[in-house]
This record gives sequence, structure tokens and C-alpha cells, in this order.
Amino acid sequence: MLPRVSIFLLVGIFFFAFFGSFFYTLSPYTLDAHAILSAPSTAHLLGTDRLGRDILARLIEGGKVSLIIGVGSAFIASFIGFLLGSIAGYFRGIVDKSFIVIVDLFLTFPTFFLLLALVSYVNASALVLIVIISVTGWMTTARLIRSESFKITSQPYIKILNIAKVKRSKILLKYYAPLLAPIFFVSFTFGVGGAILAESGLSFLGLGIVAPQMSWGTILSGGKDVVEIAWWVSFFPGLMIFLVTFSLINISNYLQQLTNQKEIQE
Repeated sequence: MLPRVSIFLLVGIFFFAFFGSFFYTLSPYTLDAHAILSAPSTAHLLGTDRLGRDILARLIEGGKVSLIIGVGSAFIASFIGFLLGSIAGYFRGIVDKSFIVIVDLFLTFPTFFLLLALVSYVNASALVLIVIISVTGWMTTARLIRSESFKITSQPYIKILNIAKVKRSKILLKYYAPLLAPIFFVSFTFGVGGAILAESGLSFLGLGIVAPQMSWGTILSGGKDVVEIAWWVSFFPGLMIFLVTFSLINISNYLQQLTNQKEIQE
């Protein structure tokens, strides 16, 4: 029941972010000197910020950026981890040793501090954040994929295919990819939530999306100084981040349970 609710909620949030502007037509950029920090009302359903901008309109616009960054960086990071992990698990030897050195090198630095170091040298944008979060977020997926690839490589039919000199690319695509797909999807769903939280953390520190662009993280950051007198400025973007992350965690747990049940049956 909970996974279905989470999926329904996640679809609703995506619809809200990408199609909400067709139904709620107030501009997220319009300044209103007569409505500064207005509480939620019929004129502004979720209130306004310090410049009189409508919070609901900004949540819709910022949601596009946050979700694009989350999905884009999670997909790239999961794909990199999938590719490197499966190659390391299949070829073993020097390839696997090189893989371990690279992963350990990346894991030497705490991920968030590595993000801060990279972002501090470039002007943040959606594309830049996707690349940076991807570069710093593939290691966990790669290690899981490598571990599972080792098990697959030990199977008799893989050894027979190698003896028969079947193309390695064909073996990886036809036999490895389907078996590793559940891990990829679990890592992807976890990655989306993690990427959104990472972007929000950077934006909260003033190192994320630069104005006039906006994300849920920048909206949340903009309300931290007035939270005592205008709780709605930070509450609603925080709520959106929580709902997306909560839904993705539930979906990830459900996918992981399905994968574990399949392994037990086999």
C-alpha cells in the first residue's frame, strides 16, 4: 500500500512541477511591494517571500530545476557505477584492482565536502550541478554492481561463454545487464533523493543555483532569516523536498524487497 501511495505522490509532484504553471498563472518573478511576507491567503495560496514573490509559483518553477538535477545526476551517477562496476566484476585482475584504487580515492574525501570544493571553483547552474553531483555520487552503486558481477562471473554458463569466445560486449549486455538491472534501479531511486538533498544543501549555503534561477533549495535558503515571522517561506519548499525524498525511499525499499524475494526463490 505504501509504495503505491509513494508512486502516486511522486507522479503528482512531477505533474505539479512541470504542468502546474498552466493552472496557476502567477509569475514567480513578479515583485509586489504591497505583499511582502504575506501569509497564505486567497490572493497568494502559500504566501509570499521577502520581495513579495508568490511562493506557490516559485515552488512550481523551482521544482523543475530540483527534479531535473535530481533525476539527471542520479541517472548519470548510476550509469557510471553500473558500467564501471560490471566491467570490474567481469574482467577482474588488473582492471578490478584499478577500479578499487579509483573508488578508494574518491571515498577518501567526504562527498559533501568534495561537492563544496568543486562548486566553489565554478559558477553553479543546473547542468554544472548535475555533472558535479554525478561525479561524486557513483561509487556506492559501482561497489554494489561489482560485488554482484563477481557472483555472475563465477557462474558456469559465463565460463562456457568465455571458452566459446563469445564477444565480451555481448556477454555484458545480454547476461549481465538484466541481472544487474534491479540494483541499478534501486540505486537510481536512492540517488534522485540524495541529489535533491545535495543540491538543496548547496543552495542553503549559497553555493547552489544562482538567481534568477531557483530551486527548492534556494527558496528554502531565502526563508531562513525570516523563519520566526514568516514560517511559510521555508516550510513549503522543505515539505516538497521531504515528500520527494520520502517517496523515493519507500519505492527503493519496495524494489529492494522484490529483488531479495527473487533471489530467495532462485
